[in-house]
Amino acid sequence: MDEQEIILRIKQIDDELNRRKKFNKLETYNKDRVHKKQIEFHKCDKRVRFVFGGNRSGKTECGAVEAVWFARGIHPYKQNRPNVFGWIVSVSYDVSRDVVQSKILSYIKPEWIVDIVMLSGRKGDPEYGIVDHIIIKNVFGGVSKIGFKSMEQGRERFQGASLDFVWFDEEPDKSVYDECIMRLLDKKGYVWCTMTPLKGLTWVHDEIYLNPAGRDDIWYTFMEWNDNPYLDKEEIERYEKTLSKDELESRKFGKFKANSGLVYSDFDESVHVTEPFDVPREWYDNISIDPGLHNPLSAHFYAVDYDGNIYVIAEHFEAEKDVAYHATRLMEIANRLDWQRDSKGRLSALIDSAADQKTLASSKSVSDLFYENGILVNSKVDKDMWSGIARVRQLFAERPRRIVIFNTCVNLIRELKTYRWGDGDRPNKSDDHALDELRYYVMSKPHAPEIKREETIQARYKNKLIKKISMGRYG
Repeated sequence: MDEQEIILRIKQIDDELNRRKKFNKLETYNKDRVHKKQIEFHKCDKRVRFVFGGNRSGKTECGAVEAVWFARGIHPYKQNRPNVFGWIVSVSYDVSRDVVQSKILSYIKPEWIVDIVMLSGRKGDPEYGIVDHIIIKNVFGGVSKIGFKSMEQGRERFQGASLDFVWFDEEPDKSVYDECIMRLLDKKGYVWCTMTPLKGLTWVHDEIYLNPAGRDDIWYTFMEWNDNPYLDKEEIERYEKTLSKDELESRKFGKFKANSGLVYSDFDESVHVTEPFDVPREWYDNISIDPGLHNPLSAHFYAVDYDGNIYVIAEHFEAEKDVAYHATRLMEIANRLDWQRDSKGRLSALIDSAADQKTLASSKSVSDLFYENGILVNSKVDKDMWSGIARVRQLFAERPRRIVIFNTCVNLIRELKTYRWGDGDRPNKSDDHALDELRYYVMSKPHAPEIKREETIQARYKNKLIKKISMGRYG
């Protein structure tokens, strides 16, 4: 590089520094055009957050802003901390340099930087080298440290530190993820991951997306191209034509591959699952039970509005318990909901016809035992699997939605996400207890309750308003 080239390069650097001083990218974030999914991510207060996003959906952008907000102590939605220490973990250092490092530097004004430590390259040109860590000023008067890590380093290189946050850009190795979680314990730190699920049904699918343990500190969302207000619609259509159906699931919608094997592939949490709301008592319809002793007993409380739309509003799901225990739990749910009973205070419910069978261990059937515990069960249910699956699939496929599930029914939601076709075009008969009793209920041909003649116009309007709120059209 000759003298003239050096002078030109110095001028370019000075021009870039002056540009950054005048323009604060962080202040303009989500101001011109609002990316609703990004805002949803930032506002979520869960300690474990995953964004399953397609390419160019805006997932990395919100991950970078979250890190800078934490480090600067200016997060608009969370309690801020002084002297923050966090890691940003990429697949490799090359990816770190080209993606997350570039994003982070674009949101940090030069006057905020106290020091930059490089693994390679010069700190005067950090965007062209590989950064080890950046020290920036925290608004509380101290400094914060953002470290850049690579999963290629292996689990051992992630030991020892005490962290306020970890951001994984793309899917982490399980051993590295577990080690990073340990780094967050003493500070009760946050972890978030922005990833395109290209590896299939990995541990992230099984532990985060399915969340079989029902952990209430886990949150996730799907982010697709159409969520990003900055993507050109014509460019989206052009790129879509180059991808296969499976590639579209991952690269456009951020969905896990192998969804084609799902029995209820039209089930969509963003459409069919909602926060609980007060359901009018006149919508209450029935309870459905799939009995189990060593296997879980599954029971749900169902309601139907005047248009015939089904609402799954409460769940009981537990294994290794006797009928008396289950009956008590169902009574407790009924009391909370003020559920309908007969003149003797008994509940009514649908149940698998197998409940009528007596076993060698007892002279009474499960149906008899439920009756003795105040629940009148009707075992005359339609158990035709093919017809039942077809009816349920139709409900999930129709728009606007015909079935709504409260997010407290975690086991039903989990089974819907995992129920897959097996060999011979039959579903795998495992972990399907909630789905069985869902079929029994749907096949009982529920009808919308008739509106009583004496009901006023105001009451009908109120019920329609409740339905609209449940569909997310207001608020």
